[in-house]
Order: sequence, then C-alpha cells, then structure tokens
Amino acid sequence: MLDYPQILAALSSELASCTQGRVEIREDTDLLSDLNLDSLQVMNLLLQIEDRFDISIPVSILAGVKTVKDLALQIEKLGNSD
Repeated sequence: MLDYPQILAALSSELASCTQGRVEIREDTDLLSDLNLDSLQVMNLLLQIEDRFDISIPVSILAGVKTVKDLALQIEKLGNSD
C-alpha cells in the first residue's frame, strides 16, 4: 500500500534529479511551468515513476495533473486501487 508522504518524498527525489537541483520541489510546484521539462524529460519521468511504484499511468489522467501534489494523489490512487 502506498501512502502519500512516501510518494511525495520519492517524487521530490525524482524531480530534483530531473531538474538537477535548480528548482525547490514542493507540493504546489507546477510540473510544466516551474520545472521547465521538455517532452522527452516528462516521458522519462513518467516511466521512472511507473517503474518505481509498479503502476501504469493512463494518459487520460494527465490532463488533470498540474502540480506535484496532483501527481502524488494520482499515484496514491493508482497504487492503492488493487
């Protein structure tokens, strides 16, 4: 079972490595405008998240994911849906 604080910590770690520490990662960090990730970086990030949490992220949920918190909540939901 995945819990929110663990997910948030893991996401923060993954995002910090993607941004090479240039951006402070918080729950309200906007995934696109604050992190300045290109499409390849976003796809790699999603693959890393799927592997780390052993989940599959449907593309349909991504439209509603704007912040680190939004992504963490979706991962929690997907990971606990078994």
